[in-house]
Amino acid sequence: MAASKKILIIIGSATKNSSNQKLMEQVLEKNPNIHFRIYDDLSVLPHFDTSLTDVDTPEEIVKIREYIDNSAGVIISTPEYIFSIPSRLKNLLEWCVSTNVFLDKPVAFITGSASGEKGHEELLLLLKTLGAKTDDKHQLLIKGIKGKLEPDGSVENNTFAKVLELVTDFEQSVSSLK
Repeated sequence: MAASKKILIIIGSATKNSSNQKLMEQVLEKNPNIHFRIYDDLSVLPHFDTSLTDVDTPEEIVKIREYIDNSAGVIISTPEYIFSIPSRLKNLLEWCVSTNVFLDKPVAFITGSASGEKGHEELLLLLKTLGAKTDDKHQLLIKGIKGKLEPDGSVENNTFAKVLELVTDFEQSVSSLK
């Protein structure tokens, strides 16, 4: 029997051990049956260069494109920086523009930030431009994320329940597509 495809989780934050990363790690820790791969270091991706998008493409770009293409679906958990998505996440999406790795790919996303509204809207627009399949029930805006972390770094129960529901439902929906 072939192994099932994994869900790729992309952490959009530029900060190691960010609120968004802690959020996803906590959800996945409680759901060991979800097959996933976390990609949490967008800093290793070179700056987007149109001359390298199809020829002599950097190895790290080829690798992340393959992770996306070969995944059952993608979950992006990201903050908002200055009313936008983080530049490293935007850089990744730019590297994917000339490909079809996101075309019809199920994508869920969580914006956990102080406000997050503009970044959330921007990410939805970019994903639609790339041809990703997004669904309102697989989108979550968490305002005031830092205030929703307990002193031990865990996510407070109400927020955790919302994220858990999104991830669980997304996993079930992509599993049914096999």
